[in-house]
Amino acid sequence: MEQIKCFSEDHKEIDAICFCPECKINMCNKCSNTHSSFFKNHNCYKLNKDEEIFTGFCQEKNHPMKLEYYCKIHNKLCCAACLCKLNQIGDGQHKDCDVCIIKNIKDEKKEKLKENINLLEKLDNNFNNNMKEIKEIFQKIEKDKDELKFKKIMKII
Repeated sequence: MEQIKCFSEDHKEIDAICFCPECKINMCNKCSNTHSSFFKNHNCYKLNKDEEIFTGFCQEKNHPMKLEYYCKIHNKLCCAACLCKLNQIGDGQHKDCDVCIIKNIKDEKKEKLKENINLLEKLDNNFNNNMKEIKEIFQKIEKDKDELKFKKIMKII
């Protein structure tokens, strides 16, 4: 993922360190300091270069919009700008994809997770039953082996 740059024309080459959801802008350190002195009630999200932090807002360049959609094709959360292709608002990279509202996919994923848990529980039970059967077979083999040894010894005597 490409590092997000500051919104300011004067700092457009500098990496952003935070995002303001109220203003819908990414800011470098200098802009962030100025912004926080003017807008003390705005809660900005820190952006970290090393790890992706979910802020609820799109991290694509020039997409400071709320993530409201899910692309099933790319397994990715999207904003309205990711879906449309209007003059400099979005690039439409998901305009032809199978997209749904996040809440719908949340319920779908939750149901799929429950199904997978049930399947794993059944597999675990089958595995345990198979292991029990294998142990019983090995015990029988050991018993038969001991009986054969005893019969062989009895023949010799």
